[in-house]
Amino acid sequence: MVNQPSPKPTVHIVQTGESYVCSESQSLLQGMLKLGRKCIPVGCVNGGCGVCKVRVVKGQVSKLGPVSRAHVSAQEDEQGYTLACRVAPTNEVWLEVACKLEKLFSKGFAAPKSEIFNK
Repeated sequence: MVNQPSPKPTVHIVQTGESYVCSESQSLLQGMLKLGRKCIPVGCVNGGCGVCKVRVVKGQVSKLGPVSRAHVSAQEDEQGYTLACRVAPTNEVWLEVACKLEKLFSKGFAAPKSEIFNK
């Protein structure tokens, strides 16, 4: 009996319905970039900027390195938030992208869509 390599875990993005396969030895972000996908925002790719912040909704990930508390608080960590560049999938994973642009809209720094299109 020959050992078959185990299939790579699939990563699903909840908001868009997109999915891609990612090796257990590479970060969620590296796996996405390797396939030329753009479903998770990309910044510095090594944990320094926080742009690739996601929440693991279902499934499990393993840490590839420390995640800065400047980008993911202890409370957020408990809620499943992490940086896609600092974790790898251990099985099939469902993610929500924590888009920083949403904060601009909720704080009133950007005009509501109705104001833009009703002019």
